[in-house]
Amino acid sequence: MGSTYKNLDMKDVFTIKEALSKIEHFCAYQERCHEEVIQKLYSMKMDSEEIDTILVQLISDNFLNEERFACSFARGKHRIKQWGKIRITNELKFKKINQTLINTALKEISAEEYLATFHTLAEKNWQSIRETNTLKKKKKFCDYLLRKGFESHLIYDKVKELEIDSKK
Repeated sequence: MGSTYKNLDMKDVFTIKEALSKIEHFCAYQERCHEEVIQKLYSMKMDSEEIDTILVQLISDNFLNEERFACSFARGKHRIKQWGKIRITNELKFKKINQTLINTALKEISAEEYLATFHTLAEKNWQSIRETNTLKKKKKFCDYLLRKGFESHLIYDKVKELEIDSKK
């Protein structure tokens, strides 16, 4: 392949300065959490001490900010992928973001926006399910919204409402 980009695997050893430069570009491209940066540095065969040095530099130069990452992640996943708060929370925990930052990030999504997304998604999904057996339809509907990460009480209230509407 005639790619103009250098593959990281082609070079085995990076100086701290080279690694820092590459990771700055990695962080500037999109918000990253500490865990993603650490994994990337390990893949560049950096040792723990070098990784710590680079992390400190990235944080002090504001390339890396967990709170900014968490807030951006929460907003983006809700608006673009239409995830609920449970799914967002679980994904942030998987990325080793602490609960305080997760709570801050979830505040980025207003209650009005959250419920509007939920209702639009729920109604669209209910209409799209071509199942004649009511019980199976309800199960498919609930499973879909639970996978999206919405709260069960919202889902069960909505399924009752849609069921009543469809009987009219």
